[in-house]
Amino acid sequence: MALFAVLQTTFLLALLPLRTYQSEGLSVLSEPLPLTPESLNVSINSTKQCLHLQWTVHNPDYHQELKMVFQIQISRFKASNVIWMENYSTTVKRNQVLHWSWESELPLECAIHFVRMRTMVDDARIPAPRFWSNWSSWEKADAQNSLGDHPLYVFPKDKLVEEGSDVTICYISRNHQDNISCYLEDVLTYGRQLDQNVWAFELKNVSFIRKTGTNFYCKGQGVPEGVVLFVSKVLEEPKDFSCETRDLKTLTCTWDPGNDTGLIQLPSYTLFESFSGKKTLCKHRNRCDWRVTQDSQEMYNFTLVAENYFRKRSVSILFNLIHGVHPLAPYKLFPKTVSATDATMTWKVYSIGNSSALLCQLQLLGEGKVIQQHNISVRLNGEYLLSELKPDTEYMARVRCAYADHFWKWSELISQNFTTAEAAPSEAPDVWRDVTFVSGHPTVTLFWKPLSKVHANGKILFYNVVVENLDEPSSLEVLSVPAPANSTKVTLNQSSYQICVTAHNSVGPSPASTVAISGHPGNENVEEGRMNGTEDGFPMSWKPQSRNATGYVVEWCDSPQHLPCVLRWKNLGPTNTGTVISSGAFRPGVRYNFRIYEISTKRMAHLLEKKAGYLKELAPSYNPKVNMTNLTSHSFTLSWKDYPTESQTGFIQGYYVYLKSKKGEKCHRGFEKTFLTDNSVCCKYTIDNPDQKTFVVKDLQPESVYEFLVTPYTSAGEGPLDDFRKVTTPDEYSHILIHIILPMIFCVLVIMIICYLKSQWLKDKCYPDIPDPYKSSVLSLIKFKENPHITIMNVNDCVPDAIEVVNKPEGSKIQFIGTRKSPTETKGTKPAYLDLLPTEKNYSGPAPCICFENFTYNQAASDLGYCGHFPVTPQAPHCQLGPLTSPENLLKTLEQNYMNSLGEIPAGEANLNYVSQLASPMSGDRESPPTNPPEPALCSEYKMQMAIPLGLASPAPSENSSLSSTALLDPSEHCH
Repeated sequence: MALFAVLQTTFLLALLPLRTYQSEGLSVLSEPLPLTPESLNVSINSTKQCLHLQWTVHNPDYHQELKMVFQIQISRFKASNVIWMENYSTTVKRNQVLHWSWESELPLECAIHFVRMRTMVDDARIPAPRFWSNWSSWEKADAQNSLGDHPLYVFPKDKLVEEGSDVTICYISRNHQDNISCYLEDVLTYGRQLDQNVWAFELKNVSFIRKTGTNFYCKGQGVPEGVVLFVSKVLEEPKDFSCETRDLKTLTCTWDPGNDTGLIQLPSYTLFESFSGKKTLCKHRNRCDWRVTQDSQEMYNFTLVAENYFRKRSVSILFNLIHGVHPLAPYKLFPKTVSATDATMTWKVYSIGNSSALLCQLQLLGEGKVIQQHNISVRLNGEYLLSELKPDTEYMARVRCAYADHFWKWSELISQNFTTAEAAPSEAPDVWRDVTFVSGHPTVTLFWKPLSKVHANGKILFYNVVVENLDEPSSLEVLSVPAPANSTKVTLNQSSYQICVTAHNSVGPSPASTVAISGHPGNENVEEGRMNGTEDGFPMSWKPQSRNATGYVVEWCDSPQHLPCVLRWKNLGPTNTGTVISSGAFRPGVRYNFRIYEISTKRMAHLLEKKAGYLKELAPSYNPKVNMTNLTSHSFTLSWKDYPTESQTGFIQGYYVYLKSKKGEKCHRGFEKTFLTDNSVCCKYTIDNPDQKTFVVKDLQPESVYEFLVTPYTSAGEGPLDDFRKVTTPDEYSHILIHIILPMIFCVLVIMIICYLKSQWLKDKCYPDIPDPYKSSVLSLIKFKENPHITIMNVNDCVPDAIEVVNKPEGSKIQFIGTRKSPTETKGTKPAYLDLLPTEKNYSGPAPCICFENFTYNQAASDLGYCGHFPVTPQAPHCQLGPLTSPENLLKTLEQNYMNSLGEIPAGEANLNYVSQLASPMSGDRESPPTNPPEPALCSEYKMQMAIPLGLASPAPSENSSLSSTALLDPSEHCH
């Protein structure tokens, strides 16, 4: 007990100084502590545009940590312009150096900053009231001191900002008079003035443009200055974060990093595991490996942290090692044995842990589709037999595996292709025939479709064609057609035949396909029906003729407009009475003809129906050639012909007849008014009968111009309207005149031809060169009642009448008995007659005379319009007629005197008319009858007649003349 008391006393004595020290400290803290910041230092970080503050708080009266508040003020340009004030709380130790940073939105180079602070103890151990210490002195931060004397500066340099943030850019100009403009990516930007030589520009919500940065520049009178803003896209949170193991030795965590930030410096990724407290810096931006330790840890709590200059993103996952096994892909997959219908596949796998079993999945693919799938438990080697395969078919086998204890995901697939062996074809070829008869003998062209790969079971090498005469069963003909040919031609006689076709590959033949051919043509007189196509093809149906039909065949040509026809057909069963024919070769506007055959039990084909149709009808592409006939003043007839059905783009339903008039007449009866594409007015007549090929346009106006057009129409529309023809109707009476004038012209031509052919005969009959009295037709025209037996007169003694001389008075050189009258004297006078009869009363003796028989002959010069009567003077001696030995002497004498007188008569101014002795007056005025008509004297008839020229009367009578030009006879003597 004594020892215990001693120890207690010693312990109490040891605690007494400690309590004394604590009492003193508490008493000190109970008093106000005005702690003023000391050694305030302000530095500038231009890269981050930050002001960094550093200071200490020194107070020798306390030695414990105190919670304190520092109030910081920042001014710009001058100390009184406070732009920022903030309270900074922290725990302070004695003589501890404190730090604080402030980031400026305005580049620090563009303004002078001032900083000061004060402090206050904010510790719960210090009793109230609490109060602030005194302000420290202003500390100046001037970044412009480091600038040179360049006239223009732009800040900040190489600023790194995040997309969507705000940025302030400023410039400093040394020249106050310079006009400076600033541009953001060549777009003029406006700012505000902060100081005499400082301007600031606030860029709101900046966007990412390119990895190389966004350009901002200012230019004045000197060289432009600018900066580059590096804009980073916002760092995204990692997506699809997961971890797995392939071999229970290494964990692999993967994630989707999202969009690239667009910076050269990529974000960093760190993987932290909370249970073990370990972390690792990932080498890839989307994957990270973690080494599994041997301490049998199964649960892992991973946190993935993504970090860049601006922010951090994190995502966590809780992972069980056993439940996240992802096996490696198997290997060495190959077919061990392959036949026509099965194959054995083998493969190997990688072991996991203590030889845990794997679940492997074997897939069989044909034509790109999975057709078989089998699951097999495998430790090291796998094997499986695939059956029910098709011969000569290419397959693909695929294998993948998963952890059998806890399924997480399948491994990658491995694959191997193989082909089964060939087998004999399993189906007969699809055969059809085309029969044509030449001179009564059928020529058969056989067609067959190639077997599909499924039914060929190998490569087809050739086709066997066996032709059997049913009338002579022992007669066989075998043809071998090498593949890939799909047709052959056989010439038969008029017997019935059966033809069998088989396909052969390397293993054997296919089942036979049989067709039967009759030796006589079948019934081709089947009415053709019409049908309309659809988007799916041509739907059609038919009525069976026989109850014992074994099937039906539909036959057509894919391209009927191209020859030779590419024959197509479709085989149908006996229960089918309809189908839809489709083909990729079908085109709109093409006429397709279908023939439907019924197949009998003897494999004979009988034509059942014919059908024609269009997949889609189109408007006609051209118009028929129209002939215009029977043109009259009020109508004309149009006619045209059919054009081939192969060239028709649809079923012709009728025709439109268009008629246009230049005079704008109203439409005739039956026509309707319509407008063409060029807005011209036209009349249209509808012919709804496609078989009508003529049309009469009536009720037209004479002498009018019309335009007409005939165009067909289908259900899709009408033909082109750009080929109008013009026609002009004739005059209303022109056809009548033609009927009259043409016969007249014809008759005139006939008469002219006859006259031309009989010209010599007409000349001889009507106007001979020297009239022959015996050939004259005048005698036949004159009928004398006194003497019906009148004949040609002979030259006898007679009293002549007179000779009538016709001439122009102007410039006439004709002289009668030495006298000549002036134009004034002769103007208006009547024709003068040269009397050939004696005028003396005492003349009584007969004298010879010349008598003329031709009453019509007239020899005239052109344009002599004056006639004169020339009497013979009494003093002139009587003209004596010399002995008339013959008419020839008289002619010669007259001809000589006539030729001598031509020199005095101008050409074209003389006429000589023969005047009948019976018609000539005796004397004086020829128009007045004679008062004392003389008694007729005997005349002698003569045969010769001659025209006496006027010149024979001009000269005076000459004594030496053998024949006087004029003979004066007694007027009482007449010539009969």
